[in-house]
Amino acid sequence: MTGFSIPTSKKEMEALGWDQADVILFTGDAFIDHPSFGTAVIARVLESHGYRVAVIPQPNWRDDLRDFRKLGRPRLYFGVSSGAMDSMVNHYTASKRLRSNDAYTPEGRAGYRPDYAVTVYTNILKKLFPDVPVVIGGIEASLRRLTHYDYWQDCLKPSILIGSKADYLVYGMGERPNLALADAMAAGASEDELRRIPQIGYVADQAPDGDFFDLHSFESCQRNKLAFAQNFNIIEREANRLHAETLVEQVADKFVCINPPYPPATEAEMDEVYALPFTKLPHPRYKGKRIPAYDMIKFSITTHRGCFGGCNFCTIAAHQGKFIQSRSQESIVREAAQLANLPDFKGNISDLGAPTANMYKMGGRNKEMCAKCSRQSCLFPRMCKNLDNDHTPLLELYDAIAATPGIRNAYVGSGIRYDLFLGPDGCYDATCERYLRELIVNHTSGRLKVAPEHTQDNVLAVMGKPSFRLFEVLRARFDEITRRERLKYQLVPYFISGHPGCGMRDMAALSQNKSLKGLYMEQVQDFTPTPMTVSSVMFYSGMDPRTLKPVFVERDIEKKRKQKLYFFK
Repeated sequence: MTGFSIPTSKKEMEALGWDQADVILFTGDAFIDHPSFGTAVIARVLESHGYRVAVIPQPNWRDDLRDFRKLGRPRLYFGVSSGAMDSMVNHYTASKRLRSNDAYTPEGRAGYRPDYAVTVYTNILKKLFPDVPVVIGGIEASLRRLTHYDYWQDCLKPSILIGSKADYLVYGMGERPNLALADAMAAGASEDELRRIPQIGYVADQAPDGDFFDLHSFESCQRNKLAFAQNFNIIEREANRLHAETLVEQVADKFVCINPPYPPATEAEMDEVYALPFTKLPHPRYKGKRIPAYDMIKFSITTHRGCFGGCNFCTIAAHQGKFIQSRSQESIVREAAQLANLPDFKGNISDLGAPTANMYKMGGRNKEMCAKCSRQSCLFPRMCKNLDNDHTPLLELYDAIAATPGIRNAYVGSGIRYDLFLGPDGCYDATCERYLRELIVNHTSGRLKVAPEHTQDNVLAVMGKPSFRLFEVLRARFDEITRRERLKYQLVPYFISGHPGCGMRDMAALSQNKSLKGLYMEQVQDFTPTPMTVSSVMFYSGMDPRTLKPVFVERDIEKKRKQKLYFFK
C-alpha cells in the first residue's frame, strides 16, 4: 500500500471501503506521514500487519466533541498521544509563560491542543465510549508512567494512568507493544493475558502475581521527598537494565503496574520499520499549509535510536532506551536514495543522525557485562572500559551516502558527544581523528553546534556532563582543521542556565570565560524540569537522588530569568 492509505475523516474511510477502523489514533500534532513522528510509525506498523488504522489529528476538545465521535468506535482500541512533545513543554516556557506558537500545528498556530492533552483526550473518549479500551503512549504518557514531579503545578502527580483513566499505557518506542495489544485483542485475549504484554502499564485492584519491585506508594512520596528520590533511583536503574523487573506503585487502593520492556530492537526490526511506505509528507488535508516541525525534518534521516550519554536533564534514554538500536547501512542508503522523490529536494540531507549522532552501532564489547550493568551513563564520570567507541561504521556510512546518486551533502544537525572521540590530550585514535575532520569538513553546514552546557565543572558534575576542558580541546582542534581547510565555519556552543547546582556566580563565570571569546553565542536555555529526569528530581527535592546529598536549586522564576540574562551582559 502506498500513498495516504491512513484516513483522517469519515469521507476518507468510505473512499477506502471501510465501515469501521480497527484502531483509531488521536494525536495533539498535525498528521505527518514521516518516521520522525510516532503516530505515523504506529499507524504504518499496524497497517503493515493488516489492521485498518485511522488518525484524528488535533481534535477539538472545546466544542460538542464531534471530532471524537466522527469515526465511530474502533473494533479494537483507541490510541492517544499528545504528539512529539509533552503538551506542557510545548505550551509553556521555563518561566511558565504561554508560548505564542506551536511548531507541530499548521502555520505554527498555538491553541490547537489542551494542557495535559493525553489526560484530556482520554477522559473524553472514556466518557463517550466507556466500553472501548484506550491505550495511551508517546512522550507525555511514557515519562509520566509513575509518580512524577510536575513543574507547572509544582507538585507530585501520580501515574498518568490514574488521572486519564486509560486502560493501558505503552512506554518507550511503541511499535511492538501496540502491535502485541492489537494482536491479542483481535484474538480475544483475556484481561490477564493482555496484562502480560511487555512494555505496558496498567492499573489493578491488587498487586500482580510473581516477582516485582514494590515502590513507595504515591502518598508516601507526597509526604516524604526521600521516598520519591528512592523510587526514582529504582525506576532509573530498571530503565537502564537489559533485564528489568516489573515495577508496582500503590496509589490509594489501586496498584500501578509497569511491565519490563521488550529487548532492544534488532537491526532487522529497525530496518523493517523504516522500510514501510511512509510518504514523508503532511496529510493532504493541510493543502500546502506550512507546518514548521515538518520543515525541520522533511529531508532528515534517522540512523539509530537510544542514547547512553546519560545527561541528568535529558529524557531520551528514559523514552528511547540507553542501548543503541541501529539500522543497517543498506537501509539508510536506500532511504537517502528515495529522498530524490520528495518535492523541493535539492540533494541536501538536513540531518543524518539521531538523539546523539555519533553513537551509530556503538555498544559494549562484552554483551554479558552490559546485561549485568545498570549505569545511567556509559560516558560519565568516565567512559566505560567495555564501551566500543569505534567510529568506523559511521565513517563507512558517510562514504556510502556520499556515493549515492542525487545526494550532494549529508549534514549532521543532531547533537554529538565529543567525549566519544576526544580526551584531554586530543583524539583517542586515528579513527576518532578521521571522524572529527570528516564531521567538520563534510557534514557541517557552516556551523558546528555542540552542547558543553556550562563552563563550571561543579555545575557540569551535577548535570552529568564532562569537564569544560574537553570543549577547549575541541575548539582548538576545530580552529586548526578549519584554518587548514580554509573554511569559514563557526563553532556554536549551547548552554543551560538555572540548572540545579548553578548559581549566579556560576553564570557570571560562564559569561566571562575566555575560552568562549570570538565564538558565535546565541543559545542559552533556561532549565525546565521535565518528568522522569534526575534533574527534575533534584529540582523538586533539593537533593541528588543517588547520593541523597543537598543540591542548590534556584526555584525563584525571576532569579532563574536573571541567570539566563546574565549571559548576555
